[in-house]
Amino acid sequence: MHEMSIALAVIDQVTEAAERAGDVTAVRSVRLQVGELAGVVPEALTFSFELARAGTLLAGAELVADTVPGRARCAPCDHEWAVGMPPRLNCPRCRGATTDLLSGRELRIVQVRWADRTASAPTREPSEER
Repeated sequence: MHEMSIALAVIDQVTEAAERAGDVTAVRSVRLQVGELAGVVPEALTFSFELARAGTLLAGAELVADTVPGRARCAPCDHEWAVGMPPRLNCPRCRGATTDLLSGRELRIVQVRWADRTASAPTREPSEER
């Protein structure tokens, strides 16, 4: 279950950001963007986060995962569409196979709420698991 490694990476990165901030005593919530094509099961990620956060600065933190829909653009005809699941990567307009994936593979921390203040913590992105 790679969701556990993602949860641990999120906890490590938020803990590092809290240490850099200096006066953080607890984390209230962590908001992630998770692309629908990232290969992450949101329920498994939430479960893993709840297990991994015990005994850390994030012990009472909520994990909020916002799903980013997959979108693609056809290079020949410039048509853009939602790829869905399972992903449809051939252009629905011209049937072309030369497409650019615009979104849907994201896996990043976008906001951290400290216990006593709100801050968008500048963190490096967790490695995308494939």
